Amino acid sequence: MTSSALTFDRLAYVDRLRNGGIEEGQVRAHAEALDAALKDSVATRNDLDEVGRDLRREIREVETRLEAKIETSAANLRVEILRWLIVTQSALAGFVFAAIKFVR
Repeated sequence: MTSSALTFDRLAYVDRLRNGGIEEGQVRAHAEALDAALKDSVATRNDLDEVGRDLRREIREVETRLEAKIETSAANLRVEILRWLIVTQSALAGFVFAAIKFVR
């Protein structure tokens, strides 16, 4: 993630290191390295908000697909149960009819 909203005061950082007794060449190298690292790898609040929005959108899409799949599965299950009931009731009716015929 690139962070355009992140501010790093290189001059203040350089002054602090210089005042701490660090040599000028090392001070500049540290400041440049830290500036590059912060620009490339630190997430800002805006970065996190954007990722959060993307995640919420993806979650809503998955929920929608899952609900559709559940509704389809439930409908298929109802059809299978109805089919099973019709077949078993027909078989039971046949057995009852055969038993009546056999007893007579």
